[in-house]
Amino acid sequence: MATTRLLIAALGGEGGGVLTNWLVSAAAAQGLKAQATSVPGVAQRTGATTYYLEIADADESAREPIFALMPVAGDVDVVVASELLEAVRMAERGFVVPERTFLLASTHRVLTMHERIARGDGARDASSLLEAAEHASRARFLADFAALANAKGAPLNAVLLGAISGLNLTPISASSLRQAIQAGGIAVARNLAGFDAGFAAGAGIDVSGRPQNGDTTTPPPPVLASLEARIRCLPEEAREIARIGVARLVDYQSEAYAALYLDRLAPFADDPALLREMARHLAVRMSFEDIIRVAQLKTRASRLEAVRQEIGVGADEPFELVDFFKPGIPEISDMLPPSLGRWLRSWAKRRGILETAHFGMKVKTNTILGFGRIWLLAKLRRWRPRSLRFGEEQQAIEAWLSLVTEARGVSSAFALQTADLARLVKGYGDTYRRGQETYERLVSDMVRPVIEKKTSPEDPEAQLKGAIAGILASPA
Repeated sequence: MATTRLLIAALGGEGGGVLTNWLVSAAAAQGLKAQATSVPGVAQRTGATTYYLEIADADESAREPIFALMPVAGDVDVVVASELLEAVRMAERGFVVPERTFLLASTHRVLTMHERIARGDGARDASSLLEAAEHASRARFLADFAALANAKGAPLNAVLLGAISGLNLTPISASSLRQAIQAGGIAVARNLAGFDAGFAAGAGIDVSGRPQNGDTTTPPPPVLASLEARIRCLPEEAREIARIGVARLVDYQSEAYAALYLDRLAPFADDPALLREMARHLAVRMSFEDIIRVAQLKTRASRLEAVRQEIGVGADEPFELVDFFKPGIPEISDMLPPSLGRWLRSWAKRRGILETAHFGMKVKTNTILGFGRIWLLAKLRRWRPRSLRFGEEQQAIEAWLSLVTEARGVSSAFALQTADLARLVKGYGDTYRRGQETYERLVSDMVRPVIEKKTSPEDPEAQLKGAIAGILASPA
């Protein structure tokens, strides 16, 4: 084809504009005519950031081609998407069609805000997105380019540029593209490493390097022998979940706290299916999020390195990391001794400032002073069992365990759905309080009446399951 029409769909901050400039610069250096236009998005995931290029080959460049300013649905030869959902969005808008378009896309996901704020797992099903992308395109090359970029310590846009070259999707040579990267003069070594990795992937050459998952947490501590012996006494179906739960709680609080977790699981050991779910939910409930937990996660040894990789900063390049905190009176009272914490809540409620008074802070956690402040806060872990929030959480957990035990008198299936109510209580601040209110409403309206035989619905477990699913799916 004399002119290649190429559409790039990227997220804000991923370097889609730089990728476009590399292509245009390389084309010009090779003597090819090219034109690029762009439509910026509103934000990272609320509006598509697209770049449209038309690149003429040598023969067409000699005839002074006329280029279009905007892409036309059904008339795009190549669509490059930096993320899977962006690829599907381009297909929905008609830019990816089975009669014409080659689709190059990374299969990793960057969740939208609607997916992130869902109470349950709001992520779109990746398999359905892949199927939609495959059916929409004439031909395609789909791979996890983000993982490849992480493995090489390179930006995603450089890897995608290499894949474009390796697949021969434009008339621009690989050498011209490499020269365009060098001419840019910014992070040249990292960009060239990414280009070479993407080129090898597109050309079908074996790419070495193990992708990294980007996890910012440190590996869980080894489970002590005494706790491991207790785990081995549990039914096989629940052992792995319980082992993860024990490691999580040792890291969160202490070995004694993890032992309490196993004590609480013991009464459910005669029902493997229920035990497995209880082990999963109980580990999360017992590691509730508070100010201390936030500080623990922000002072992980691997966090700064993970941030460095995510923003594409080299090991010898300085950067600034600012964490924003906005604790309110509820969060402060949670950390106080029970009597003092309850007094502070009552005082703030009488003055009408319980939900409105906040204390905004900006902490530079890549500096010694800023990191030290958060590190000292994380060290309050030993104080946590003496705090108001800890006592309230333990009471709530015991009430939930008793409720599940009572629900077993109705049926094992009903007990399983009652245990699943724990999914509603998560997070901190307003999110936590709304979840707790919803949990209490379902207990009083749907669980207690069945346990106490005040109502006898035909299928109580199905009704409860549907209610939980509906609440988790609702953005409200």
